[in-house]
Amino acid sequence: MSDQSIDPSAVAESELATRRGVFRAVAFRDPEDGNEHLALVLGPLGEGEDVLVRVHSECVTGDAMGALRCECGDQLDAALDRIVGEGRGVLVYLRGHEGRGIGLLAKFRTLALQDEQGLDTVDSATVLGLPVDARDYGPAARVLRHLEVRSVRLLTNNPDKGRSLEDHGVKVASRVPLLMPARAQNRAYLAAKRDRLGHDLPHLDPPPNGSDPALG
Repeated sequence: MSDQSIDPSAVAESELATRRGVFRAVAFRDPEDGNEHLALVLGPLGEGEDVLVRVHSECVTGDAMGALRCECGDQLDAALDRIVGEGRGVLVYLRGHEGRGIGLLAKFRTLALQDEQGLDTVDSATVLGLPVDARDYGPAARVLRHLEVRSVRLLTNNPDKGRSLEDHGVKVASRVPLLMPARAQNRAYLAAKRDRLGHDLPHLDPPPNGSDPALG
């Protein structure tokens, strides 16, 4: 775990009026990865205990373009709705996480392989010599400490994300599912996330023949 904290001179705050309401926007430059990230804060965080938090990885195709191949844009919208519904929470938007950290160019190379060769989201990365997941959640932990958040209820289906935050010193009091309906364009992608990356997606059809996905 890094002991670095965010330099106050690398933080800028402002109100951000959105169609969902007014958030406190906290832009910051992380001292370790050098990227500029964003935290949206809603409501008073009080003592910082059990704050509803979404740590969202940048996905320009899903978040900005509404791509149907992933569920990223749907999850971003749903997480904001959940936070607004509760009246209190934080969404941390981590830039530099495109394609699970491989970048936009490499991401589109993997998408081409998926289309041309039928590879899944894991094999299309490894065949190019790329890591399956290169994301670092340290910046999220650092901004949560900056916001004096002591423990979180984490909106995610990915147990590894919670473990990573814990490794960076953020207490994860619970994991809150953020399940999006599957559609024809992303069903195979979601199944690969469940079967090969360990995401908790109980709403999908079970693996064929009741096989153990870890053995596949």
